Amino acid sequence: MARVVVLGAGISGHTCAAFLKKKLGKAHEVVMVTPNRYYQWIPSNIWVGVGRMSIDDVRFEHKKVYDRWGIALKLAKALEIHPEGDLETARGYVTIEYTDDAHKGQRENVEYDYLVNATGPKLNFDATEGLGPDKNTFSVCTYGHAAHAWEHLQENIRKMKAGQVQRFLIGTGHAMATCQGAAFEYILNIAHEISKLGLSDKARITWISNEYELGDFGMAGAFINRGGYYTPTKVFTESLLAEYGINWIKRAGVYRVEPGKAYYETLEGRDMVQEFDFAMLIPSFSGVGLTVFDKNGADITADLFMPNKFMKVDADYAQKPFEDWAADDWPSIYQNPLFKNIYAPGIAFAPPHPISKPMASPTGRQIFPTPPRTGMPSGVMGKIVALNIAEKIQGMEEHRHRASMSRMGAACIVSAGFGSFDGLGASMTLFPVVPDWEKYPDWGRDMNYSVGEAGLAGHWLKVILHYLFFHKAKGYPFWWLIPE
Repeated sequence: MARVVVLGAGISGHTCAAFLKKKLGKAHEVVMVTPNRYYQWIPSNIWVGVGRMSIDDVRFEHKKVYDRWGIALKLAKALEIHPEGDLETARGYVTIEYTDDAHKGQRENVEYDYLVNATGPKLNFDATEGLGPDKNTFSVCTYGHAAHAWEHLQENIRKMKAGQVQRFLIGTGHAMATCQGAAFEYILNIAHEISKLGLSDKARITWISNEYELGDFGMAGAFINRGGYYTPTKVFTESLLAEYGINWIKRAGVYRVEPGKAYYETLEGRDMVQEFDFAMLIPSFSGVGLTVFDKNGADITADLFMPNKFMKVDADYAQKPFEDWAADDWPSIYQNPLFKNIYAPGIAFAPPHPISKPMASPTGRQIFPTPPRTGMPSGVMGKIVALNIAEKIQGMEEHRHRASMSRMGAACIVSAGFGSFDGLGASMTLFPVVPDWEKYPDWGRDMNYSVGEAGLAGHWLKVILHYLFFHKAKGYPFWWLIPE
């Protein structure tokens, strides 16, 4: 009997564990290690942040689902990887520390035949002085953060109703933060709610971003086909912000936040200050910080992880000028090159290079978005890793399933306001996620599959997908037929 240990039950890890168990059945063991009791559908956290959904609308407990599937669940965080075992055993193992009340603080070594590192990101609030929900800004990165943001947002709304002008600052809270999409959705939803309340004249809403141009989203922007016309996401993004009367600041690297003040440097090298009454700023991401030891106890973390603590996989990590980076540099099977039984799908893998052009201010501060790897791409990666591991356990030597972000399309629906009859959503598809300028020299992407449209239908589609993906994540009948 083979044992596959999956670290992390986010979109990538949960998808991976589900397909592993479906393919391997009772003949082999699947173990899920996660410090979190709940699965959360992160894309809907922005609605929690404006009071349109509750915490329980975007989460469910892991245990019932994993018990039904026959997956062993360990509520614990992974600390160390021992890929060679130790002098007493040659089998690899991972050291975990339990987080549940019954075993909290206890450690255990869990042996594995295959290990899937799907730990996702650490929300690195500390990389920006004064950033974070326990300091001077709010977040929608978790359901708890989003509920906390909504609790305080209501106070700003009360002040506006009392006639006070309130200043809202939404965007990126670090010069190299990613996940602009989540912040963009949140600012549009805040503006939509304020507009419905008739309080737009009392709101000063500002978007702040490290993007060179709006609509970059960490993927070098895009052109989308709208009725036969090719529209840059810059225009698409600016038009949505302008429709709500939102001002914007771009090419900004936030480096410090104090109560009511965000300090940032521009790409031109100017030091600026933006004042606010309410701020939601996305932090930078890093890996969770796993440590790796060889069989003699020597620390070999640097052999498996990049300095940003994301795991090395089958990518080309050679240092090259931006112009020399290619679509083929990106990984397709998410296998660690040093230990072939270790994989890292989703946000846990280290991208070979940025997608957006790296830029720095005259002081040397790098100000540009790092690559996004969330949502649909993470689910696809988790699935193909599961299928490849299952087939290897069953005797297949080659990896038959591949999912490079430079060969993968993605669909995205940007919520621009919640409402049954006045909601707004912008639907976009891109192919591929990472531009391939060699294959598509004019646009970097296939314009037949890079399309977008905004309207009420987009909002309803996002709501429908919320429940559809919950159906899939809970393993309800025919869950596997729902695409990632």
